[in-house]
Amino acid sequence: MKIALIGYGKMGKMIEEIARSRGHEIVSIIDIDNQQDFESEAFRSADVAIEFTSPTAAYGNYLKAWAQGVKVVSGSTGWMKEHGDDVRNACANGKTLFWASNFSIGVAIFSAVNRYLAKIMNQFAQYDVEMEETHHVHKLDHPSGTAITLGEEIVEAIDRKEAWAEDTTDPKFLRIDHIRRGEVPGIHTIRYDSPEDCITITHDAHSRRGFALGAVLAAEYTKEHKGLLTISDMFKF
Repeated sequence: MKIALIGYGKMGKMIEEIARSRGHEIVSIIDIDNQQDFESEAFRSADVAIEFTSPTAAYGNYLKAWAQGVKVVSGSTGWMKEHGDDVRNACANGKTLFWASNFSIGVAIFSAVNRYLAKIMNQFAQYDVEMEETHHVHKLDHPSGTAITLGEEIVEAIDRKEAWAEDTTDPKFLRIDHIRRGEVPGIHTIRYDSPEDCITITHDAHSRRGFALGAVLAAEYTKEHKGLLTISDMFKF
């Protein structure tokens, strides 16, 4: 498969390494200093572009890739509130985006556990639920896209929660706290607390390598599919 990379930081370099190890060809690498290469023949030859940049750049990168007829896999977060409807409309009209707040296989499993546990806990009102996410100091958005996804799953299942929110003590909201320290790849903890006991589930990423592998697996999946794709399409949990 021919892959283009959009964003060539630590994650982009790790994706390149894993993609090559799986027999794929990197035909184009686009970073901040060579944006003109979106219009190159090399970029247009890609089966899929894998995009890991910033919340402010992501949507524009999708448009540039789609204009060249290239499908996109993206792990960038923070753009959905402003451009979610635009992306859904584009994908309904022939464009392809595989988007995930987190490409880790472990997080996909954790998400399935989260959904199942939330359905059970909906029956037990004595338990309040809250979440905490910890990431490296370079992460700009908060809460993390993964925390938002997990939070939305909880809110959907638990009738006593109306939405998620940061910095709240209102029991109608699922509180999500964020911590930024060091080079932490990502820790997500969900806690159900009652006067009698506490139930906690945690996903703790050891490195970013799991995210990079998942992104390459997503690109392999996206080559054969179209529309707006998610991690749940690839992993049938």
